[in-house]
Amino acid sequence: MKTIVIYNSQTGFTKRYAEWIAQAAGADCLELAAAKGKDLAAYEAIIFGSWACAGSISKIGWFKGNIGKWADQKLITFCVGANPADSPEIEAALCRIFNETERKKVKIFYCPGGFNYEKMSVMSKLMMKMFIKMLKAKKDKTEEEQVMIKMISTSYDISDIKYIEPILQCLKE
Repeated sequence: MKTIVIYNSQTGFTKRYAEWIAQAAGADCLELAAAKGKDLAAYEAIIFGSWACAGSISKIGWFKGNIGKWADQKLITFCVGANPADSPEIEAALCRIFNETERKKVKIFYCPGGFNYEKMSVMSKLMMKMFIKMLKAKKDKTEEEQVMIKMISTSYDISDIKYIEPILQCLKE
């Protein structure tokens, strides 16, 4: 199946997953900026990956805006975030991003990545510092909030190639 993986990455985690998927699937792999002007009609499957941010997926509007013209292609999207794969909020967030009609056409996956403060934009670093400060100042923090403070206070990497397996399986179906 002729496949393309298109990705948008801020700190490298999404790029890593996109390259893993492309290599395993024998697919072409392009950064979003290069893919925007490309005719994708020759591809039987289009996989879009980007990073999770504040309950959404960065640049998801581009992908969603093209779903209608890709009616005959298999569509898969994945997002990469800082939460562990078993985090209960992930499924709810993904359901809010895609409406019911879109979810019938697009298969959606989550891959845990991490934080790389050294590669973050100044604005992203500032937002994270403010968020951490707000969490630390909160009285009666939940256990999840305490764990979150500890996790996002420094850079970390929880990405693993094993998380592409469900995506590859979906591609084969």
